[in-house]
Amino acid sequence: MKKLDSEQLRQLYLEFYHSKRHAIIDSASLIPENDPTVLFTTAGMHPLVPYLLGEKHPSGNRLADVQICVRTGDIDEVGDASHCTFFEMLGSWSLGDYFKKEAIEWAHELLLEKLEFDKDKFAVTVFKGDENCPRDEESAACWKALGIPEDRIFYLDKKHNWWGPAGQTGPCGPDTEMFIDTGKPKCSEDCSPACSCGKYLEIGNNVFMQYFKNADGSFAPLKQKNVDQGMGLERMLCILNGYKSVYETDLFAFAIKKLEELSGKKYGETEDDTVAMRIIADHTRTATFLIGDIKGVSPSNVDQGYVLRRLIRRAMRYCRKLGIDDGALVEIAKLYVEKYKGAYPYINENEQRVIDELSLEKDKFARTIEQGLKEFDKVVVHLPEGMTVFPGKTAFRLYDTYGFPIEMTEELAKERGYTLDRSGYDKALGDHQALSKAGAEQKFKGGLADGGELTARLHSATHLLNAALKIVLNDSTIQQRGSNITAERLRFDFNFPRPLTADEISKVEAVVNEQIALDSPVTMEEMSVDEARKQGAIGVFASKYGEIVKVYTIGNSKEICGGPHAKRTGELGKFRIVKEQSSSAGIRRIKAVLE
Repeated sequence: MKKLDSEQLRQLYLEFYHSKRHAIIDSASLIPENDPTVLFTTAGMHPLVPYLLGEKHPSGNRLADVQICVRTGDIDEVGDASHCTFFEMLGSWSLGDYFKKEAIEWAHELLLEKLEFDKDKFAVTVFKGDENCPRDEESAACWKALGIPEDRIFYLDKKHNWWGPAGQTGPCGPDTEMFIDTGKPKCSEDCSPACSCGKYLEIGNNVFMQYFKNADGSFAPLKQKNVDQGMGLERMLCILNGYKSVYETDLFAFAIKKLEELSGKKYGETEDDTVAMRIIADHTRTATFLIGDIKGVSPSNVDQGYVLRRLIRRAMRYCRKLGIDDGALVEIAKLYVEKYKGAYPYINENEQRVIDELSLEKDKFARTIEQGLKEFDKVVVHLPEGMTVFPGKTAFRLYDTYGFPIEMTEELAKERGYTLDRSGYDKALGDHQALSKAGAEQKFKGGLADGGELTARLHSATHLLNAALKIVLNDSTIQQRGSNITAERLRFDFNFPRPLTADEISKVEAVVNEQIALDSPVTMEEMSVDEARKQGAIGVFASKYGEIVKVYTIGNSKEICGGPHAKRTGELGKFRIVKEQSSSAGIRRIKAVLE
């Protein structure tokens, strides 16, 4: 295997796919545009949904990039050898161009020739088929033609070898995944890459989007067949260099070293200290990128801001466990800015914002702890005499209402002679998470991934809303800071320092409806970024758009966008704002519908 650092691996990957006539595009924001299925960009395909559905990408139909991603579904697992909340995904795409044969041949060439993985330890999986979709014999045949023996080609079910759709409907299909056999003995006769025993390590996968899942659960062949290849940078670095964990790679080693210096403790000596250092290093890296993003997030009590706050405060709790000040997060964040500024220059440009937000949250967390201590004392006074168990439900209330960490409740309870009813706390937390999950599933459904006419119209309405806000509020600095669309409504976040008045809201509605009444055609032109600027097109002018961009003119709006949109403004009906509220400090949120 070829030993590489992170910069070398990024470069090798992009150069390889550039040699296969792929246009290299830059990473999109961690905050997805218009996609209600997720809070963050969780995979390389999310920013490309319109193009996977058939919209023409200005850079062509072969693309490659390194996309930054955040996944927070397994925060509690961070601290082991491989889980990260932030990661980089090496990705390449065919948008209706090549399909299984070329994708598999190039993956084989990249992994076995360029990265020099041992071909005798190389194994793959393909979809075994079910009542809805057939066995993927085409992929299996491609692997066999490349010399992969049949006993290292595994047929697995949808749980393991199927992707999507991102929403309730949309593009989806089988995938083929690539693994390295570590040499560990089989855990059973049926041991395969589906096992979690550690014998097989995944090093990449190719998703073949060849079906569209309909609302009734049926599958239809996709008009445009796509390929989505993904390889995790951190995991790949770990395997290539023979490390036991991703925290030994050059992406984390410097942060771990700084934590050793600050704490006087040695990484790897005790499990508790090792886990603490990993959690601080991971969560601080994620916080740095979320705050420093081109659509920068601030800690808050809702949506992305809530997750960010949870990550920061969890990192601060573990700083206290190591006996170091919460301010260590700022020092670690500065190191991450230095490390990543070459690959993601905006992180360097937004360094002060990162420092300021982390420092502010440090102060707020200190006040939270102080308030939690007061509430804990109030609770203890009212516990029955002779009681030796601190109630789990009460511990959860301290956590849920005041943000008071369960570890601190447990320590304080022990000091007062109580044992914590941890099972009662876990049950209360589990019930709360179940309700939150049910609510999230209801909240995050549909969206542009469904490709429906209603979502396309609402998408067009966000452009008209953006233009109307600038006009009514007489503020050219207003920018979109987030957009979330379902088939029922649009949600639009923008920077503004105060609530809108009832009169301003009414005027914004009127400006949008005036443009709808004109029934103007929605037009799209492809042009250079410089030309888009000259023509007054709005958008975040980051290099993610590439040299050529798509500019949509919708009524009085001219904006860089990937689509899809309505054909005429008259299709939108009547625009009505149903709510205007705060999203986070300096950010307002509008919810609106089309009637």
